[in-house]
Order: sequence, then C-alpha cells, then structure tokens
Amino acid sequence: MHKWLERFLGETQARVLGLLRRSRRTITGLAEALGLTDNAVRMHIAALHRDGIVEQVGTQRDTGGKPARLYGLTCDGEELFPKAYALVLAKLVEEIVRTQGRARAIELLRAVGAQAAAGARAGANPQQRMEAAASVFRDLGADVEVERTADGWRLHGYGCPLSAVTSGHPEMCELGKALVEEVAGAPVTECCQRGEHPRCGFELAGSAK
Repeated sequence: MHKWLERFLGETQARVLGLLRRSRRTITGLAEALGLTDNAVRMHIAALHRDGIVEQVGTQRDTGGKPARLYGLTCDGEELFPKAYALVLAKLVEEIVRTQGRARAIELLRAVGAQAAAGARAGANPQQRMEAAASVFRDLGADVEVERTADGWRLHGYGCPLSAVTSGHPEMCELGKALVEEVAGAPVTECCQRGEHPRCGFELAGSAK
C-alpha cells in the first residue's frame, strides 16, 4: 500500500482503491475483502465517486439475487498511483545528453515544446499571446498566471508540470520556453525557479509583435 495515499485518503479508502485497481468489485465483494459492512463500504464508494476517483463500470448477477453494481477506478483514480513517467523521461534526457550532447537534447526538447503548442490560438497583442500560452500550460496540468511587468508580460507558474525532472535536468525548461515562443511568436526569456520547489517563469517584452 502506498503510504502517501493512505495519508491523503485515509487507510480504508486507500485499501478500496488498491482492491479496485486489481479488479472490478461489488459493494459486497469489497465489504468481504475489507471486513466491513456493506453500508460502510457504500459510504466510502459514494465519497470516492463524488470525487471522480471511482465509477460504476457494469453489473454482476450473484446467485439468486438481482444484479449488483460493479465498481472500478476512473482514469483520475488510476493516476493517483505512482507512475514511472518522471524516471523514464529523466533517463531519456540523460541518454540523449550522453550520446548526442546537451545541444541536441535541447534541440529535441524545444521541438517537443513547439509541437505541444501547435494549434493554440494566438492573440493579437503580447498579453493575449501570453494568455494563450498560459492556457496550453494549464492543459498540461500547470497552475499559471500572466502578470504585467515593467517591460512586458510574464507567465508565472505556481509549481512546474515537469518538476520531477527539471530539478535534475534544467534542459527541460527549454521545452516550456519553446512552447511559449511558439504561441507568442517571439523570443522569451526563461526565468524559471529550480530547486526543491520549481516554478515556471517566462517573460515576453511588451513591444514584441
């Protein structure tokens, strides 16, 4: 059992998710596995369903009874469990740097950033273009705002969607920089904060056309 999940949801709900991750189950099936009453399990399932973590995925007819609802994890529920994305991405960047050099790694990351921004609707002025870039970041799971600066506009992040990788691989910020430049249609200055609590930051001069 993942300890952080227990702290986040409580031991019982974490156990419910662990069981549903392995197989779809009915209320009765969960109750038997957990040593709880059906009503107690219903309360936990109702809370998890309300939060979009669990959903009804079908029915199951038990012997002699009416069909019972089957429950499983939603996509958001699956994402609560640790994934190897950050580890794989970090190793991939390391391998590119080792075999092809840091410049090539940056080139590839910038290409990915530009592709991520493809199709974004750019505005008619610098502020609107930065707002469009911020919208792309939000689609990637980032919490960002656009702020006025003395020289133009700044995309300011409260965290970093790639924080698990950027602390050890600052090259990853080039991906975000290319994304913003693709939408803004002009060069931007990267001013990300790195370290224990990384935050995205990119500045665009207000005079950029």
